[in-house]
Amino acid sequence: MFQFLIRLFVKDYQKTDDSKVRERYGKFSGAVGIVTNILLFLMKITTGILFHSIAITADAINNLSDSGSAIVTLVGFKMAGKPADEEHPYGHARIEYLSGLIVSFAILMVGFQLVQSSFDKILNPEDAEFSLVSIGVLVLSALIKLWQCLFYKKVGGTIGSTTVSANAADSLNDVFSTLSVLAGILITYFTGFNLDGYMGVIVALLIMITGVRLIVETSNPLLGMAPTKELVDEIYAKIMSYNGILGIHDLNVHNYGPMRCFASVHCEVSAEQDIMVSHDIIDNIERDFLSEKGIHLVIHLDPIVTDDERTNQLKKQVMEIIKGISPEISMHDFRVVWGTTHSNLIFDVCVSFAFPLSDSELTRRITEEISKLDPTYFVVLTVDHSYVPEP
Repeated sequence: MFQFLIRLFVKDYQKTDDSKVRERYGKFSGAVGIVTNILLFLMKITTGILFHSIAITADAINNLSDSGSAIVTLVGFKMAGKPADEEHPYGHARIEYLSGLIVSFAILMVGFQLVQSSFDKILNPEDAEFSLVSIGVLVLSALIKLWQCLFYKKVGGTIGSTTVSANAADSLNDVFSTLSVLAGILITYFTGFNLDGYMGVIVALLIMITGVRLIVETSNPLLGMAPTKELVDEIYAKIMSYNGILGIHDLNVHNYGPMRCFASVHCEVSAEQDIMVSHDIIDNIERDFLSEKGIHLVIHLDPIVTDDERTNQLKKQVMEIIKGISPEISMHDFRVVWGTTHSNLIFDVCVSFAFPLSDSELTRRITEEISKLDPTYFVVLTVDHSYVPEP
């Protein structure tokens, strides 16, 4: 059924790597959310008022907030599809993350308000009327929310949207909150103990927990997240597949929204190779990444000496020293300026942010070990920190 609706309402639905098609998916999911959540709100608010149930009313308000979230999602996808301009040269795709953040705060505020009203119902209880109508409304609501969850999960997975996937998780929470209200009504009817206010508190707390979780999830892309290991491995493998590339380091990946990826990397090439040949290789890699993967890649060319046996031997010794300190350390950009009274060893090492030694301590350890090889060796060391896993 999901595929039928997508084929019916999303033009060119197969081209999920097209930003316009992705926008259509997002807007369609928003429209579905608006219609279904408003329908649920009307059903529950009417039932809650008629049968004096704060728990059902709270669940109705939750659905109303969900419809507001769907509106924000729809508008967010529309604005995120705007092309780059002078003020926003990297495009507007991050608006999708902002819309998710707005939705998250709205959910949190609704939950907070419902906690207050539910506590008031506990302190000043009013018997809720049992009705098969209210039972039927809650069962139907749970089924619609389950369908909505599966729909969001399908769309979110298809276009890789954290916002739509978050809506799927929110819908699943709504299924459990509605079932908890249903359970409360049945327990109250069969035991006589009024659980209406207490179930309202439970629903409100579930809403607040969802709001906090979604705030964290939608804030992470705005703060800047490390790329996935799969993406890093893919970038490394593709670059290393080009003849003339000897090594890669200092990869940086920046996400300016879905399908708006910018990256930079250092590529090592032979210093003995014609610079025009090396430059041509770099140009080809950058063009291929943009056309094939949609990644705006900038490459810094690092020439390394490959035919100096003395330098190569010293490099091997330094690498053994570094690995002796920790196998987690990698080295790159190694070169030697040979002199009569001393020689400068210039290179970078790369460690993770969680590496146990400070930069200064690591520099001291490496310098001391190299000086044991020859006291005339002067170390010029830069410590880099990698936020991406090594391939």
